This record gives sequence, structure tokens and C-alpha cells, in this order.
Amino acid sequence: MLVSMKAVLDLADAKKIAVGAFNITSLEGIQAVLGAAEELGQPVILQFAPVHESVIPLKVIGPVMVMMAEKSSVPVCVHLDHGDKLEILQEALEMGFTSVMYDGSVLPFEENAANTKIAVEMAGNWGASVEAEIGAMGRQEFSSVGEGEEGEAVESCYTDPEQARAFTALTGIDALACSFGTVHGLYLTTPKLDFDRIHRIRESIGIPIVMHGGSGVSDEDFKKCIANGVRKINYYTYLAKAGGMYVKEKCADAGEYVFFHDVTQWAVQAMKEDVLHTIKVFSHLE
Repeated sequence: MLVSMKAVLDLADAKKIAVGAFNITSLEGIQAVLGAAEELGQPVILQFAPVHESVIPLKVIGPVMVMMAEKSSVPVCVHLDHGDKLEILQEALEMGFTSVMYDGSVLPFEENAANTKIAVEMAGNWGASVEAEIGAMGRQEFSSVGEGEEGEAVESCYTDPEQARAFTALTGIDALACSFGTVHGLYLTTPKLDFDRIHRIRESIGIPIVMHGGSGVSDEDFKKCIANGVRKINYYTYLAKAGGMYVKEKCADAGEYVFFHDVTQWAVQAMKEDVLHTIKVFSHLE
């Protein structure tokens, strides 16, 4: 069933869990995520990030995401991730997406807030939810993902709780993506997460916190983040890696011929297993 992000996050808040938000780059990805969510009876978020336009365009995969969400037996939000232009938010909303993220985190505070307010008004016309971001989670901001001595993050890149409170009050958003030590992509060193900051931000803003850069974080650290107020966790890199590495292994053992229909089935199998484990951790099922 197709629902808004606010609906699934309200449910997550009531149960003190987090909802997994899985970036989609293929039909096989949708099958893996929905298959796992339905097996466990848990809500889930399918999301598309414009960075993946070169893999599969939004206009191709978006309608498929919406259609399959509608047919699902569990609550499913279809969300646009990291939309940095209002035009792509509008495109997703017209397509039937029930949630959008306006990402103005590289802009000055005032401009980010002003554009986010427009996004909230746009989404309201469709009954959709809005996520926004303040802080920084790109590789260039953190030495902790590779090349620094001890991997200390730059303090100025973390989300400030008071600024988060002001931003939330100004914009009327439904969820806020915050920076507290995670980054996008593969971690090259162990991430250092500021759990107290999560707690202070959640107390300050009163709405669900979104965790970006979740791939590679330990199960125990996920649970600590959830305990401190994270209710949506974005997850993609390790999901894609799970599918790819299993296909690589199976191809090596396949002999002379490899058939593409086998490749897609292997990928779905491996990705579903990864999503099953991830949802169980986020939902306190293990």
C-alpha cells in the first residue's frame, strides 16, 4: 500500500524503531526490498536519488516504484532522495511519489530554508511529506572516511541542534537529515558517531531524524542511533555490494556459460538477504 513518509515515520516513532529507506537502481532492487519487507511485515521506503540517473532515469524507474508500492501488502513510501532542484521534486510528485527531499545543505541557511519552504508547499498540494537537510555528509567534508590521521570529522560540518530547531520551525518539514559522523558510500575507517548530538537534535526539533550514510555502520551503532531519535535510515552501498559480490561468486562457479536471467535472480536473492537483516536490526527483531 502506498503511504506518505510521515505515516511510516509516525508508526516508527510509536514503536521506537527506524524505517529502512533503500535507494533503487533496478527492478531487482525493488523486488529484493519489497520481498524482505513483506516477509517481515514491516513498513519500508523505496527511494530514488538523482545521482543514479546515469544508471536508470527517474522517468523509467519512478512509475515502476509507485506501481509496485501500491500493490505491496505492507505500508510503502516512495521517496525522492537528495533533490537539489525544485524541478525534480515536482517531477517526482507528479509521478506519484509520496515524499520528497529538498537538499539545500550546500546553500546558506536562509536560502536553504526559503527553498525548503517552497518544497513543503509544493508537496502539500499532493499530500506528500518533505525531508530536508542541514549539515554535511559528503566525503569531502570528513577525513574520517579515508585520508586523515585519526579520522576526526570537522566540527563545523556537524548539525547544530539550535540551528536545526530554527530550521524546522521556519520550514514545517516532516523529517530532518542531520550530520553526526556518517558519510555516503564505503567507509575506509570506522565511523565515529556523535550519539549525544542525535539526542540533543531530536529533543530540539521534535520531528524524526534521518540518518544518511548508513552502509557500513555496525548493528550496535544503528541501535544506539535509533534509541536517540533516528527514525529513517538511508541504505544503499552495502546492499548493492551484496548483490554484486554474490553475482561475482556465482559467475566464477558457473562454468562456460552465464545466463542473464540467472544473474538477476542471484542479485535479488543476495540483496533480499541483506535487506532482511537490515530491517530486522532497524525494527528490533534481532
